[in-house]
Amino acid sequence: MGATTSSTMSTDIVAPGERAAIWRDWVWTHFGGLESDLYGDTGFDGHMQASNAGDVVLTKLEANRHRVLRSTQLARGSERAYLKIVAPWRGSAGVQQHHREAWVRPGGWAIYDTTGSYEIANPDRVEHLIVMLPKEQLLERGLRLEPLMARHVGGMNGIARVALETMRTTYQELPGMSESAARGAGELIVELVRLSLQELAGRENGTTQLEAFRDRIREHIGQHLRDPSLTLDHIAQALNCSKRHLHKAFSAEDDTLAHYIQRQRIQACMRELAQPARGAQPPRTITEIAFSWGFNNGAHFSRVFREHTGQSPSDFRESAQRASGSVV
Repeated sequence: MGATTSSTMSTDIVAPGERAAIWRDWVWTHFGGLESDLYGDTGFDGHMQASNAGDVVLTKLEANRHRVLRSTQLARGSERAYLKIVAPWRGSAGVQQHHREAWVRPGGWAIYDTTGSYEIANPDRVEHLIVMLPKEQLLERGLRLEPLMARHVGGMNGIARVALETMRTTYQELPGMSESAARGAGELIVELVRLSLQELAGRENGTTQLEAFRDRIREHIGQHLRDPSLTLDHIAQALNCSKRHLHKAFSAEDDTLAHYIQRQRIQACMRELAQPARGAQPPRTITEIAFSWGFNNGAHFSRVFREHTGQSPSDFRESAQRASGSVV
């Protein structure tokens, strides 16, 4: 038997009606204050198995579609600073942080910072490797981390592929490792991730410039998301570019720019609809919430909300409130 510590969590051991709530508790506890929602789904199953390689925590997560969210307030209250990696075996993950967004699929990985707010979307059933590395161990050589967060680091070739294969192999072999071997494997992962980030930081090419332009677009959208007049014409004028240039910047993305704006607004509405009632003040109506996030037609909002979540806004709010123990 190996000397590494491990833990296993599975919703198979609890009744179906209790799985969503217990999953939220596990995610909150294991990842240090991380909120989650299930897109309003009532049925859910999930499994996590975690092991330590020295100071590095590796978790295999398999679950139905879900999202996780770390608010600025939660990030400030965290006890230890980690950089976190998501590397899918199956499914995809959308990482949002610093007004950036990176989508990763099997063969790739992305990194983000737990000391800042972030959101991870898992729109389909997933099987991920989640790797947590102490942030201070990647600050030793003065690498500027912020511009590298919520980036698609790679994994298909080069040092990023070596890092990905090492993370996966280490997780699989940890049960048979001694404590000292596991610690050495963790230190190797940190070094390979550092080299991958240094390589990413050093790319001075058109791809980096395009990513920087996409960052500017997303930042502008984030700042004006509540404005109903936020259109491609508005963005092009504000960024002093053509609409063709905007479309070209998003040509390699899964979303069109218009759909990206719509999805950001829907996700903002989902977060607000899921918030429990506070105090004696009545909660805002669904229409008030939708209009506050840039929608100007209730029927249109309901239709695109259902397309995104599979539920009507009222059903989503009711199920989210019930899950939090505060039915509105």
